[in-house]
Amino acid sequence: MIPVTPKPEEAKEEKDTTRPQAAQQAEEKRLEVSPEEWEKLQEELKVWKERALRYAAEIENLKKTVKREKEEFYKYALEQVFRELLPSIDNLERALEAAEQSGETKALIEGVALTLKGLINTMEKFGLRQFEVALGEAFNPHHHEALHVEETEEHPEGTVVRVYQKGYKLHDRVLRPALVAVATRPSRKKESDSESQEASGDASQEHKSQ
Repeated sequence: MIPVTPKPEEAKEEKDTTRPQAAQQAEEKRLEVSPEEWEKLQEELKVWKERALRYAAEIENLKKTVKREKEEFYKYALEQVFRELLPSIDNLERALEAAEQSGETKALIEGVALTLKGLINTMEKFGLRQFEVALGEAFNPHHHEALHVEETEEHPEGTVVRVYQKGYKLHDRVLRPALVAVATRPSRKKESDSESQEASGDASQEHKSQ
């Protein structure tokens, strides 16, 4: 039997067909991972996903913070301007009060009152407003500034007994606290002096009646 020798072209084709198969098998073998390695890869993927979500949340919070700070800047940009204008309002109020007490002409009083009202209305358009302070309300260090304490029995201790200067807010921020006097209980010495005077008065009344 005569052996058949393959032609050079056929041998080349056979060699070429076996090479891709070997390469594919090697690639598949290289991509094979054990269950432990697969679980480790899944854990790493989970960690990276969590990091990505956290970074995305931090970026979103940063955007909100920048937006809020920008809004705050524009909202209170005129704070110093209003602060400088407040003494003018104070002077107008004092002039109006002095004119009313001294009996000045009605036209002067009306003119000052009209000017003051117009100025306050203009400032209110930009968020500036007075806040009321009632006599007898508790002293609030965020809204009040104590000029001095005043001994009295008419109001509870730690409450406002006198308002010297009005307070103002710019939107929800206190621009200037109200200047007030705060109640305190009379000192023991004064109480004892008062009791002594009352006792001596009672004694003199009894002496006169006798």
